[in-house]
Amino acid sequence: MFHITERLLLRPAWPEDAEALFGGIADEGVVRNLARAPWPYLPEHAREFVKREQDQRVPNFLMTLPGEHGSRIIGSIGLGETETGVELGYWIARPYWGQGYATEAGLGVLEVAKLLGYRQIEAGHFLDNPASGRVLRKLGFRPTGRVAKRYSCARGADVDCALFELNLDQTKVAPPMAA
Repeated sequence: MFHITERLLLRPAWPEDAEALFGGIADEGVVRNLARAPWPYLPEHAREFVKREQDQRVPNFLMTLPGEHGSRIIGSIGLGETETGVELGYWIARPYWGQGYATEAGLGVLEVAKLLGYRQIEAGHFLDNPASGRVLRKLGFRPTGRVAKRYSCARGADVDCALFELNLDQTKVAPPMAA
């Protein structure tokens, strides 16, 4: 599955992406904010990630910046199943923080989620990562007021996670208009 936004091509991971993926995620500042990625993140973890079979009901994408010499991987974003529903998750390589890519990719994935028939999407962020909370709010997610312990593989511990929800029936999912 593919999706195009204003600046990004969201696409599946391919085996030949392993090295570039590793170059973006092998940063403790990135990995510590993820629940499932280990630290240290090793090249074999990237190779395993790009070989994972995709479930089209909960797609995962590489965020890529198209360019004249191919595309550059700047992160990953997708949907995942939880005990209570479907969750949005993402990461962005450090050189691309603060440039609106997470919000842009998030809007794209929420469009896909709506097309797949989802009505409710969950998300969360570790309390010591408030930037992720700002992205979720820009996407229309609302805090539930609940904080839950979520295991962080990279930290090897349970970490407080603020929980958010988004009702796609009550939210217009479209790219923001340019000013």
